[in-house]
Amino acid sequence: MQRGHAMQWLPSMGNAMNARWSSHAAKAGLFLVLSLALISCETVGYYTQAARGHLAIVTSGQSIDQLLANRDLDSSMRAKLELVNQLREFANSELLLPVGNNYDSYVDVGREHVVWNVFAAPEFSVSAVNWCYPIAGCVAYRGYFSEAGALDFAQQTALDGLDVYTGGVDAYSTLGWFDDSLLSTVIARSDYQLAGLIFHELAHQVVYRAGDTTFNESFASTVEREGLRRWLALYGDPELLLRVDLDRERQNQFVSLVADSQEKFSELYESELSKGKMRLEKSILQEGLREDYVSLKISWEGYAGYDSWFSKSLNNAQLSTVSAYNDLVPFFNDELNAVAGDLESFYRRVEALSKLDAAELALLAE
Repeated sequence: MQRGHAMQWLPSMGNAMNARWSSHAAKAGLFLVLSLALISCETVGYYTQAARGHLAIVTSGQSIDQLLANRDLDSSMRAKLELVNQLREFANSELLLPVGNNYDSYVDVGREHVVWNVFAAPEFSVSAVNWCYPIAGCVAYRGYFSEAGALDFAQQTALDGLDVYTGGVDAYSTLGWFDDSLLSTVIARSDYQLAGLIFHELAHQVVYRAGDTTFNESFASTVEREGLRRWLALYGDPELLLRVDLDRERQNQFVSLVADSQEKFSELYESELSKGKMRLEKSILQEGLREDYVSLKISWEGYAGYDSWFSKSLNNAQLSTVSAYNDLVPFFNDELNAVAGDLESFYRRVEALSKLDAAELALLAE
């Protein structure tokens, strides 16, 4: 559906957009060919759906500037698109992020999420399973452009005795291989949330350590937070600043709650209990985590922003999704402070860190 619509619309956009589409198609084709040369027949279907899914997005992009030129554009949409242009300029000039042509087009993906990620972990381990890819390296998830495909893979994975968690994703970075578009899945977010997302995704193009999800996501989260702090200092009103601070405090408390719980699970899995007894203790810890969240909500005066997350199984795979985005944030904050907030110097330091082996990096991050 997306591709058919795009092909009807592309000719009216002129040579520049057609050239960009051709470039995207060539890159996706090359990626698919390289991938298929390195994998077995069992995963051909996975790479095919990934290439098709992404091409359906990049061929459906509408120029934001041309949308803004339409006098009949809905006022709320106009405000969001103008904000995105402002954020792109800020990201380029103030955060030194590689904006290029990223987020200069808009895509209505026609569904709630753009991608569904599947996470897995052993039944008695807090360490997530990694899947390895030709370009991205090894990461702790497997992404699908259809919910049905993700759920089918999750079901197959669960048959191997693994804990499995599937979550919808509203945006992703192509690490500079393509020009990323603004998607309909994020357009309804508040202004500061949209700003944070754009800063986060662009940060992945600055430094990317293949095979290290925690490093990459923690770095991007650090840039997101610093970028948002600077943007709000220029454009945010006092009430908005207070709201952002409150949201950040709640997020930190949520992360701490899950991290403390993971330590308890880890201690359990290292014990000498039988599998049957361990399963029972695991379920007790999961219920205890839910109760702790209820208590935390009371201090939040009933704020329910994490209710959906806690309504899930709370298995090892689900718990692993929290640490990846936050574990190294304090470390990266220290690195940023060490250069007095100079982002150019900070990016150079992180680039150097990304080249260290795992043991050296772990020692520095202690």
